[in-house]
Amino acid sequence: MNFWSRVARIILRNRYLVLLLIALFTAFLISQMQYMRFSYTEANLLPEDHEENIHYNQFLEIFGEEGNLIILGVKDSTVFSPKKFNAWNQLVKSFDSLPEVDFTLSIADVKKLEADRQERKFVLTPLYESLPNNVKDIQKIKNQLFNELPFYDNLLYNKETGTLQTAIYINKNIVNTPKRKQFVFDVLKPAIQQFEIDNNLDIRVSGMPYIRTENSQNIVDEIGLFVGGALLITAIIFFLFFKSYRATFITLLVVTIGVIWAFGFIGLLGYEITVLTALIPPLIIVIGVPNAVFLINKYQQEIKKHGKQAKALQRVITKIGNATLMTNITTASGFATFVFVKSKLLREFGILASINIVSIFILALLIIPVIYSFMPLPKKKHLNHLERRWMEGVVNWMEKTVKEHRVWVYVSTVVIIILGIVGLYQIRVSGSLIEDMPKSMGFYKDIKFFEREFGGILPLEILVDTKRNNGVMNLSTLKRIEKINETIESFPELSKPISIVNLVKYSKQAYYKGNPKYYQLPTSQEQNYILAYTKNSDGNADMLQNFVDSTGRYARITTFMKDIGTDKMESIQERLQLVIDKEFPEERYEVSMTGKALVFIKGTNYLINNLVLSLSLAILLISLFMAWMFRSLRMILISLLPNMLPLLITAGLMGYLNIPIKPSTILVFSIAFGISVDDTIHFLAKYRQELIANSWRIQKSVYAALRETGVSMFYTSIVLFFGFLVFTTSSFGGTIALGGLVSVTLLLAMVSNLLLLPSLLLTFERKIANEKVLKKLAIRIIPKEDKLRKKRKV
Repeated sequence: MNFWSRVARIILRNRYLVLLLIALFTAFLISQMQYMRFSYTEANLLPEDHEENIHYNQFLEIFGEEGNLIILGVKDSTVFSPKKFNAWNQLVKSFDSLPEVDFTLSIADVKKLEADRQERKFVLTPLYESLPNNVKDIQKIKNQLFNELPFYDNLLYNKETGTLQTAIYINKNIVNTPKRKQFVFDVLKPAIQQFEIDNNLDIRVSGMPYIRTENSQNIVDEIGLFVGGALLITAIIFFLFFKSYRATFITLLVVTIGVIWAFGFIGLLGYEITVLTALIPPLIIVIGVPNAVFLINKYQQEIKKHGKQAKALQRVITKIGNATLMTNITTASGFATFVFVKSKLLREFGILASINIVSIFILALLIIPVIYSFMPLPKKKHLNHLERRWMEGVVNWMEKTVKEHRVWVYVSTVVIIILGIVGLYQIRVSGSLIEDMPKSMGFYKDIKFFEREFGGILPLEILVDTKRNNGVMNLSTLKRIEKINETIESFPELSKPISIVNLVKYSKQAYYKGNPKYYQLPTSQEQNYILAYTKNSDGNADMLQNFVDSTGRYARITTFMKDIGTDKMESIQERLQLVIDKEFPEERYEVSMTGKALVFIKGTNYLINNLVLSLSLAILLISLFMAWMFRSLRMILISLLPNMLPLLITAGLMGYLNIPIKPSTILVFSIAFGISVDDTIHFLAKYRQELIANSWRIQKSVYAALRETGVSMFYTSIVLFFGFLVFTTSSFGGTIALGGLVSVTLLLAMVSNLLLLPSLLLTFERKIANEKVLKKLAIRIIPKEDKLRKKRKV
């Protein structure tokens, strides 16, 4: 008795124990779901020891969390009426006393810097003492703000459009916790909505904490959409194929338990639900259904042949179990290659996907035969799908094409390869933090609003280390920082920078009685007495700590980026680096660029560099499986080509359709390759069995394998196509692209495996028809009953 016969015997003889063990383990994983938690930070695609992460963490140690700013904006001339103007400032003040808020900055908070000649220090005085109650007062405040206080330009207002902006700095301790979500949804949004109703104003809201909160909620909402959609679409398609409520129910039961296990494993392993791990439950559904298709289809074929349930169930496990195990192992291997990538996000995704793919195979292999063993035999109407004329017509067409039009198969393949290569060279790379976000959502439109009015919302930080205490306030250092500021201002993709230089300029303006034309760096003669005023000032310390650390050694330059692609960002970074290298000698300064947006862009480039590695590992693993099955180099090459071709077509489509390589679409190739090779294994496993049954006659074996596996491969490919198509209902651009591309790739892989693979086997039949190799293979793999049948024939 071989291995799979023993497995079948154990499963069928211990049906109640199998169901009890599944129920107990499912209950255990349900208890682990309470430990699931959602991600409250951006995806960090880089390894922890990567240079960019080291720079970013150094910045956070010195200045703390930089992504804690929520901004409110209003572009409406009526806001300068007394009622609305005071209501606007009162709205912001209402947030100031909350524990979730560090401080706010609005027009009401503006302090003018003035020189106290007697005390030889700078003092801060309010922009206005009492609430303005007429238009004249408002115009006076507006005139002062827009024309006399350039320090606040692009910080609180846009002089050209009259747009006002207010800053709310969230408590850094809650930025990456659930409290941030509670503040945004329970406090901030209701207050803004009420204000809009009361004052008939349209308030724009943005900033990284707000965007991340809205985005995370969208991910949570879409998990239910994906799971429900995948279950519904696969159930409908499954029923249309099998015309059996019983088969559909059993399949849904298997994948539903698989989804529960998927969520349970997330909690058990302590992983966060991210934009990637949220894809795993629906992914398990669309991968689990093909397992059910092969098992149930085989069961019904066996029932049709001899009508004996016990024999049919045993053959389902012994005949399909091995091939299905290998297909699931290869699929899991495709995902497992992400484990070798140093990115924590992808590593967790790879581990979870691999575990769950193997789990859904085990569930299908245990549940389907056991439940059928308790049920009566399928009725004749449930077996009619095996004789559908249109399906037979499709199989006949495939057989005729392979037999009579093989040349056209090869010509089409060559043309497709050429077109794919042309498209491949047109692919662009994108590392944008917000490109995939839902374009129809209000918060995305607000992002674009702030890009137009204030230059962007994605923070880019430049950290200057003077390598000595109080080195920042040296005039030569300030002039060097000013050079970087000027360079930043030359880029339309970046907002006006703010740094210690802005504060020093403001100090000089204050020294000269607030005259805006003196908003500039002091000369060497002016430096001593202006800085002397600064040192004597108490109020300046609060303003200074936002730009310089407590030792005076480190300074930060903050700007905000628009939603630009990787290429533009790299160009900007190169130009900035040239200025940095020129102005800051290495022996005296250490300057680094960082920020969430830059880390994300670098992470995208890192992923692309590792894509080749992960895909190569997947190909290597699958090649080893093929080598184990056939022990022939030619068979490895023949089996890989039909699966590489769809990947090339997909890459070409991405180039032609202008779909960029980014963290979401980069998964397409590994996922599609891992799943598409399943068809190859099913076909070759059946082909291997037919070789034994047909005394090594390759042509007859190829056509027999094509006829038997063609129907199941067609069914599973259609299920997978529509299953992944569910992802196109997402509001995230990357998820839409992922679903569409994987669907197309798997459909092409089916065609490739049913036309190109048999054609290659027939063309190279003489070179691969090594009977000695095949006999060795038979000794290792073919079930004993097949070997005994062969001996009886001899």
